[in-house]
Amino acid sequence: METAIRKRPVLITTVCIIGFIWIVGSLPAVFSPSIKKLGDWYPALFGFLVAACFISYIGLWHMKRWGAHVFIGAFFLKEIILIMIDDVSYPGFVISVFFIACMTAYYKKMDVNL
Repeated sequence: METAIRKRPVLITTVCIIGFIWIVGSLPAVFSPSIKKLGDWYPALFGFLVAACFISYIGLWHMKRWGAHVFIGAFFLKEIILIMIDDVSYPGFVISVFFIACMTAYYKKMDVNL
C-alpha cells in the first residue's frame, strides 16, 4: 500500500519554529518569582498552558488537526486568564491570532487521524 505523504507548508514550518523558540523562552518563566506573585494557582496553570502550546506545535509540525485544536483552546484559555488578572499582552495576542490564521489556511490539508 502506498500512502500519500503530506508535505508541510513553509508557513506552518515557520510558525512551528517560532513557536518552539517562544516556548523555550517561556519555560523558565514558569518558575520565576513574578509568576508566583500572581497567585498560588497561576504557576501551575501557566505551566499547563506552556505544555499545551508545546504539544500543539508538535501536532502542527506533523500536520495534525488536533494540533490546531489544542493551540486554539490554549489561546482562549490564556486570554481569559490574562483578562482576569489584567495582564493582556497585545503583541502576544496579535502573534497568536496570526498563528491561528496560518493554521486555518492549511486546516483542510491537515491529517484527521492521530
